[in-house]
Amino acid sequence: MTKIELNRFQHSLKKKMAELENGNRNRGAIAIETSPDELDRIQHGQERDLAMGALDRDSKLLREVRSALIRVDAGTYGICSDCEEDISLRRLTAVPWAASCIVCRQTADSLSEQHWNAGEEMLVGTN
Repeated sequence: MTKIELNRFQHSLKKKMAELENGNRNRGAIAIETSPDELDRIQHGQERDLAMGALDRDSKLLREVRSALIRVDAGTYGICSDCEEDISLRRLTAVPWAASCIVCRQTADSLSEQHWNAGEEMLVGTN
């Protein structure tokens, strides 16, 4: 990866970090609101759950972006944390905070899915 490409990714990561730190999400949406109407309480509860999910996703993404910036400073940005091969520029362009190459990411996702399916089968009790 060239120095120009690295600087471009670093700039992109810093911009994303600033966006996430400024928090586009309305934290007021997670406040517990009371209402005498049961349907209003249900709707407020669902809106709160959605807002909490969005905050959780943003928080996870912020950690990934910060980690990518640390890798830039350490000189390990663009190197897969699993197999230590170069991450393709195409992948980094799409997901600048990626810590692993597409092959390792797909392997991890399929293993995660297998564990999820096994746990689901135990809950359902299929024979």
